[in-house]
Amino acid sequence: MSLKLAVPNKGRLNERTLELLRQAGLEIENGGERKLYAHVKNGDISVMFLRAQDIVRFVHKGAVDMGVTGWDLVLESELDVKKMLDLNYGRCRLSVAVPESMGVCGTDDVPNGAIVATSFPNMARKFFEEHGKEVEIATVSGAAEVTPHLGVANLIVDLVSSGSTLKTNNLREIAVIAESQAVLIASKKSFASKEREMTDLASAIQSVIAAEGKRYLMADVPTDALDEIRAFLPGVAGPTVMNIVGREDIVAIHVVVDKSCIYDSVNRLKRLGATGILIVPIDRMVP
Repeated sequence: MSLKLAVPNKGRLNERTLELLRQAGLEIENGGERKLYAHVKNGDISVMFLRAQDIVRFVHKGAVDMGVTGWDLVLESELDVKKMLDLNYGRCRLSVAVPESMGVCGTDDVPNGAIVATSFPNMARKFFEEHGKEVEIATVSGAAEVTPHLGVANLIVDLVSSGSTLKTNNLREIAVIAESQAVLIASKKSFASKEREMTDLASAIQSVIAAEGKRYLMADVPTDALDEIRAFLPGVAGPTVMNIVGREDIVAIHVVVDKSCIYDSVNRLKRLGATGILIVPIDRMVP
């Protein structure tokens, strides 16, 4: 049964999502930000390129079965969709920020009647209501950070990544409303009839994410060092140990290692007499 997947049509989410699909073994024909549709060569999947902010609605309506978008956009939409996976890229946070000169240190200090400029009116309104603040929401489509300086708003609610844009505009973060990242979402309507296909796609993507922080290490090591090596190279289920023809004092080991541990692991192996050490990337890791 054909599966329809929505992907952001431009920007970093587009590039990283297409890379993730390729790593999962899905080769997309003629994919790009100027295309509306594309097909996967080696799977019964069609890809639709949409604005990230529209994907939640398309998925909710069942026009597409699954989609990749920002979790902040899912929360803002207030639509009922199924989150399949956190994708570990596109990380940011939705924050409240005020001008440095305003003298506001926290949400409790925000005066009633303040004007809040934001592209996320639903989340901003809900946040201030929960904090007992009566504010006026001024919805803008972008560049919220300039509105306090133009006298359009007193403070803003906007996405923050590094915080450099806030500093450039003399703004200070006083509260975080929500953390966000790219997510894989699914239509609940579609899930009822395409659960296997949707779960298979999510599992393929998950296997790529699981492999990204790992490396495959191979080495020839002295037999008498195996116990010590097992202690610092536990792998997924322990290192694989293989005999080498004609040698009883040396064995070959294969093991999955955290990328962050490679430097230390290689140095420790060398000190224990290991040779032929080889490190290779892993495209997918299926539990």
